[in-house]
Amino acid sequence: MHHTRKAAPAVRAARLASCALLATVAVLTGCERGSSGDADESTTGPSGCPAVHTRAREAVTRAERNDIPWGGPTSGPRAVSGKTLVYVAQTMTNPGVAGAADGVRDAARAIGWNVRVIDGGGTPAGIQAAMSEAVALRPSGIVIGGFDPDSTAQQTARANAQRIPLIGWHAVPDPGPSRRPDLFTNVTTRVRDVARISAQWIISDSDGRAGVVLITDASIPFARNKSDLIREELADCQGVKLLSVENIPIPDASSRTPREISSLLSRFQDRWTHSVAINDLYFADAAPAFRAAGEKGSGPPFNIGAGDGDPSAFQRVNSQQYQAATVPEPLSLQGWQIVDEFNRAFSGRPHSGYVAPVHIATADNSEGATAWDPSGYREAYRKIWGEVTAAQVPIPSRNMHGTSESL
Repeated sequence: MHHTRKAAPAVRAARLASCALLATVAVLTGCERGSSGDADESTTGPSGCPAVHTRAREAVTRAERNDIPWGGPTSGPRAVSGKTLVYVAQTMTNPGVAGAADGVRDAARAIGWNVRVIDGGGTPAGIQAAMSEAVALRPSGIVIGGFDPDSTAQQTARANAQRIPLIGWHAVPDPGPSRRPDLFTNVTTRVRDVARISAQWIISDSDGRAGVVLITDASIPFARNKSDLIREELADCQGVKLLSVENIPIPDASSRTPREISSLLSRFQDRWTHSVAINDLYFADAAPAFRAAGEKGSGPPFNIGAGDGDPSAFQRVNSQQYQAATVPEPLSLQGWQIVDEFNRAFSGRPHSGYVAPVHIATADNSEGATAWDPSGYREAYRKIWGEVTAAQVPIPSRNMHGTSESL
C-alpha cells in the first residue's frame, strides 16, 4: 500500500504549531547555537515569511514535476567512430560516481565506443595511480569522475600535453569548461540551484516556520560552499531558525552521525522540525539514532538531502524512513551528456552548454523509482549522433585492486 508523509496532516500541523510556539518562547529567552558554534541566530515566530514562502512553494512545485520536456541539445555532430574512453572513478562505492559511470557505459554502447572504468578506491594515492594508468593508456578521452583534478595535477598536465580531452563529472564546482584545471567541460547541476531548492523545500513544507539542522563537511570546499548557500537561502525567511550547523566529515559519517543525532534530539526536541544535509548518505547513518529515540520514520524532523539521490536515498524516501525528499542528480542523463560532450570535442565543436535542471523527489512523485531519470534524452542524443552501426568489443574494467568487471 502506498503511503505518503502527508497522510496525517492534523498531526503534522499540530507538531509544527507547537514548534512555532516553542520557538516564540525561545525568542524571549535567548537563542541557542549549534554544536559547530557558527549557526545563525535568526528568530522564529508565528508570522512565517508570506512572500518568501509563496515564491518557495512555486519553485518547489516546478521542481517536483516529472513531465519536464527535454531542454538539452537537439543538434550537434554525428557520431565519431572508434573512440575509447577511460572513466577514472573517485570510488565506485560512491553511488553518484558509480551511477554516472553506468550512464557513460550505456551511452557508449549506443554510440559504438569502448569504455574502461578504473576505480581509485577513494584514497589520494589510489586516485593518482588510477589517473596515471588512464593517461598511460592514451585513450581518446578521460572522465574525471567525482574528484578534484588538482589532486592529480601532474597526471592532468600530462593528459593536456598529449591532447587527451578531459571531461569532469562533479570535478569542479561549476558546470561548463574550465581553464585551470583544463577541462573541455564539467557535467553537474548548478550547486546554487541545488542549495536554493533544498532550502525552498523546507520553507514551503513548513509554511515558513521551521527549526532546521544543517549537516555539512567543512573540509570539502564544494560541500562547504553548498551549505553556505543553503544558509543564505534559509535566512531569507524570518520564520526559519537555523538551530545548528553540524560539521561531520563524510569519511566519519557512519561513526559520528548517530551520536550527533542523539545529542541534537536531546537538545532541541520539538523545536527541530527539518534537516538538510549536503549529501543523502548522512540520513542513512542518522536513521538508527532516530529509530532508537522513538522518532517516526515519516518525521518530524523532515529530512531532505541536497545531493546525488542514490538508490538508497530513494528507498528511504519511498518507504518514509527518516528522509522526506532528495534533490537527485540525473546520473544516467549526465553519463549520456558526457559521451555527447566528448563527441563534440572529437569533432572540433564547442561544448553543448547544457545543465540539467534541479528536481525534488518525494514519496508523492517518485512512484517507487530508485533514481531520477528524466525522459527524452536518449532519443535526443541518438538522433544527434545518427545511426551507429559499428560493432565494438567491450574492454574489461578493473579497479585498483586488480579485479575486473564486464561492461
